[in-house]
Amino acid sequence: MPLPYSETVMEHFRNPKNVGRIEDADAKSVEGSPACGDMVAVYLKVDEASLRIKDIKFESYGCASNIATGSIITELAKGKTLDEAKEITWQQASDALGGLPPIKTHCSVLAVDGLRAAIENYEERHGLVKERTATTVDEVMRRLKHVMNPMVGLDLVRTKVVKGVEVSDGVVKITIDLPADHQFSANIREEVSDKIAPLWDVKTVDVEFVG
Repeated sequence: MPLPYSETVMEHFRNPKNVGRIEDADAKSVEGSPACGDMVAVYLKVDEASLRIKDIKFESYGCASNIATGSIITELAKGKTLDEAKEITWQQASDALGGLPPIKTHCSVLAVDGLRAAIENYEERHGLVKERTATTVDEVMRRLKHVMNPMVGLDLVRTKVVKGVEVSDGVVKITIDLPADHQFSANIREEVSDKIAPLWDVKTVDVEFVG
């Protein structure tokens, strides 16, 4: 039995807005996992003077609801300041689409999480975080849950390849149980750095492969 999607959902699914990536993005985020069924990446270009989102794009892996919510979130956020965009809720996204089936509301939550994570990434990279707390092992592990293990489509923590995390004097050392010459090691190193390096008190991110 087909899900009762609205005409607006189907329009954004068939003709999504702002699809693609921004190669020189000022900030980016990836939320979700292909193995769990849905994933969205969000890219931002921000006017540094006004902190207004001048361009935003998304890439999606998932169902019609996932694609449609990625499309509508980017439309809602474009032209807004970062503070205004942070206030966008999953309910606003769902309402703008004419509603989503209850079983698919997580898609709007995922899209909003992706937008907020991209904004957080921008703020950290530009020293705009207002409440600064020292980076801890727990915070590093939380962020590693958003780095995919490309071999299985789940994050590094759930696939248990993170063998150690040390945080000391601005240096974060992460030990990964994979060979240094693994085909995805460079990708993993880059993704880990993207998640950890923007933290205000992190000077160096050292990723060591020991498999």
